[in-house]
Amino acid sequence: MTKMSQAVAVIYTGPSPAPSLTPGWRIVSLMISAACLTVLLIAARLTPSPTGVSTHTALGMNDCQFLARTGLPCPSCGMTTSFSLFVRGKILGSLYVQPMGTVLATLATLTFWAALYVGITGKPIARLMRMIPSRYYLAPLLTWALLAWAWKIFIHLRGIDGWR
Repeated sequence: MTKMSQAVAVIYTGPSPAPSLTPGWRIVSLMISAACLTVLLIAARLTPSPTGVSTHTALGMNDCQFLARTGLPCPSCGMTTSFSLFVRGKILGSLYVQPMGTVLATLATLTFWAALYVGITGKPIARLMRMIPSRYYLAPLLTWALLAWAWKIFIHLRGIDGWR
């Protein structure tokens, strides 16, 4: 009787598991998670402005100078209002007031959970992110940001930028 080799061809083996992150990187991940949670909690404490802009003034910030000087909203006008509506579950209101704010609030929420997972388990997700070429998310995000700004200008000029 002949002995068969127990070796498995490389083609049939899965990728080796990624090494666990060092404690330092796990702390960084937990800090990123905490930063995202802080942004979302601040948005939850703010009362969204029914005008669709200026919710940020409740934080002690000045009114938007771009809007005051040009009469047009800046690319970030309505972001704080959008975040504040998003955390209350008013997704359509958030999307209406500032579509890019809805996308960023969604990304902040996903980043909170992903960074918390990485911080607790030590399992990196960078390999997963490297599998997705940046052209599949960078260009669409920039295009969405420009379209969101155009939308904000449109609803502002029409006087319909309130969310209620």
